[in-house]
Amino acid sequence: MLQSAPFNYRRLIIWIGRIVLAAIFIYAGYAKLFRPDMHPRPPIPIALSLFALQIDSYQLLPPWASLFVSKTLPFAEISIGLLLLIGWQLRIWATVTTLIIGGFFASVGRAYALHLDINCGCFAKPEPLTGLTVLRDGALLLLAVLMTVFAFQEARKPHPWSAPAKPST
Repeated sequence: MLQSAPFNYRRLIIWIGRIVLAAIFIYAGYAKLFRPDMHPRPPIPIALSLFALQIDSYQLLPPWASLFVSKTLPFAEISIGLLLLIGWQLRIWATVTTLIIGGFFASVGRAYALHLDINCGCFAKPEPLTGLTVLRDGALLLLAVLMTVFAFQEARKPHPWSAPAKPST
């Protein structure tokens, strides 16, 4: 007899978090690279330069750092999204995801508190930074934190489908 059900609320939150956050990260990285909102679509180097302008509008980083982030973040988002979907080393990638979304939330919250009239840059389209953007990032951060905490808690337990340990004689 199984001691616990194979699915519980923690595993459900982990699955939902993996799928939702992976989809958001993959789409965000894709949108920053290929700019589906622009017709005709610009080449990738121009799209990354436009993203660098959006990063620079937050007034957090020097220009060289904005350019570095714009050239690495889309690839990192796609990679992390794929790793979340695969589920390999989930505790590591869930923690990295939580830290990245926490950085996004802090940046957006700071810009909103300073009343900066800028575009979010979250999905590389001209989306104004509003209170809803802050709430959306806060909800994503909450989901990422829950996914990470539950992934660590579930890793400490034996899997419910695993065979029970045989008593040594």
